Amino acid sequence: MSDMTDDSLRELYQEVILDHSKHPRHFGPLEHATHNAHGYNPLCGDRITVHLVLGADGRIAHIKFEGRGCAISQASASLMTDMLTGRTAAEAEKLMDGFLHLVKGEEGVTGLGDDDLETLQVMAGVSAFPMRVKCATLAWHTMKSALEGGSRSNEPAKTE
Repeated sequence: MSDMTDDSLRELYQEVILDHSKHPRHFGPLEHATHNAHGYNPLCGDRITVHLVLGADGRIAHIKFEGRGCAISQASASLMTDMLTGRTAAEAEKLMDGFLHLVKGEEGVTGLGDDDLETLQVMAGVSAFPMRVKCATLAWHTMKSALEGGSRSNEPAKTE
């Protein structure tokens, strides 16, 4: 890719992140949630609560988040909720694993279909800033905790 194309993509990705941060999708409480979890990143103060309804068919019928944090954490949570609605817990886990590899800048990202990879590509630039990886992954780790029974976590998001 040429430098001009790289700059254009970088600018587009920044716009998408800012849009999701300023106008988060699926933000707010969720009545009758079947699963909830709290996540906290003490390194920067980001806090996320994920609420979801897991249907009898094993699919995420509804998912919302609440919390405060930097633009990266809020945008990541917004993208996550957009992408996970209607997916099974197993599909959500696979998507999360692919996302974690992507934001860590690892080669050979697996678990993401072409559409998912294209959607999440906006977060790939975070890999250049290791301290921001924890911001980007907080919502995803919190969602995983919710799916695993809703344990309440006050631990920093793990990116290992």
